[in-house]
Amino acid sequence: MKTLKDLIDVADSGWKQIQGWMKGAANQREILARDPRRADEELIRLQISTKSPMGAIIYKTGGILIDYGWLRILGSGSPKLNRGIMQWNKSKTFDREGEKGGFLLIADDILGGYFAINAGALGDQIGNVYYFAQDTLEWENLECGYAGFIYWALTGDIQQFYETFRWKTWKQDVKMLDGTQVYNFIPFLWTKEGKNIDRVTRRAIPIEESYKLISGNMIRQK
Repeated sequence: MKTLKDLIDVADSGWKQIQGWMKGAANQREILARDPRRADEELIRLQISTKSPMGAIIYKTGGILIDYGWLRILGSGSPKLNRGIMQWNKSKTFDREGEKGGFLLIADDILGGYFAINAGALGDQIGNVYYFAQDTLEWENLECGYAGFIYWALTGDIQQFYETFRWKTWKQDVKMLDGTQVYNFIPFLWTKEGKNIDRVTRRAIPIEESYKLISGNMIRQK
């Protein structure tokens, strides 16, 4: 196990790269303040250096909200996003500390869609970010790694990615959720009846409940 001293690199921090991306960022974003104790704990649990964008986000932020909170990038946890990345992955992608799972959950959205780094369970592209969509219940390879995903979240065309899921009042509705909630849709988005986002019923539910509902579908796909 590396110590906190081993993992923190002040001179060569990945946060500098992320700050550069944010200068030209097209998407609305909110950098959540970190709790120093939680940041230390999450970084030690993940065992990744702050030289990397992931280590930097965990150590420097409580998380990042994109598009008014539609997309939530996990950091070390904060009141608005009260889920540290390792805290959230515990009992989902791994059971015991130090154990490596087949993927690592890194972000999610208010639809109950999940972004994860593939470690072998999702396909052949190890290290790539995959998206588990509520309308297909399948993992989609986004053809990028973690750094590429963060760059896309800050500067990419989020509107196009979610085009068929943006209902008329989504900006107002997303502000009613906190980082431990998602919307549940009836009919479900993966059904024929749920394809028209403006005709489904929305209800806020705990993200834990949403994850349990679909976790059985997160099977190995190759």
